[in-house]
Amino acid sequence: MPSELINHCGQILKEQGLTIAFAESVTAGRLAAEFSLTEYSGSILKGGLVCYDAEVKKDVLGISPYLIEEFTPESAEVTKELANRLKDLIKSDVQVAVTGLTTPGGSETPQKPVGTIFIHILIRGGSLAVRDVFEGTPEQIVLLAADLAASTITNELKQTTI
Repeated sequence: MPSELINHCGQILKEQGLTIAFAESVTAGRLAAEFSLTEYSGSILKGGLVCYDAEVKKDVLGISPYLIEEFTPESAEVTKELANRLKDLIKSDVQVAVTGLTTPGGSETPQKPVGTIFIHILIRGGSLAVRDVFEGTPEQIVLLAADLAASTITNELKQTTI
């Protein structure tokens, strides 16, 4: 069952006649899956791409290998580019890209520990970058990331309708 934040985000998207698509690395499709469980999914969800491995980011989404090499696959810069590339692949009103680290062995550093999540959202001509660090199991971190994306979208949509 999706969280209350995801349900509410789905409702706001439906009320405003907007659709959503995802480019997911660290969440491996979980955001799209969570949104698919809302009663609004048929009206709002366009689809998603899982780009967990850097090669998929390069080969499918066309992310520059130099960008990945300079900033790592789990970075604000790569996440922003994922959102921009998604816009051309899946036509939707809202594009959400997410990268991050849920387990050791990746690009973690003291400044980017395990639990770091990067989300980039394109919405109504605007561009929102969000970074947070969560603690917990990989699944808990992924679900917290999903809620962060949903609350960020909801807050933005509420602000633009006032």
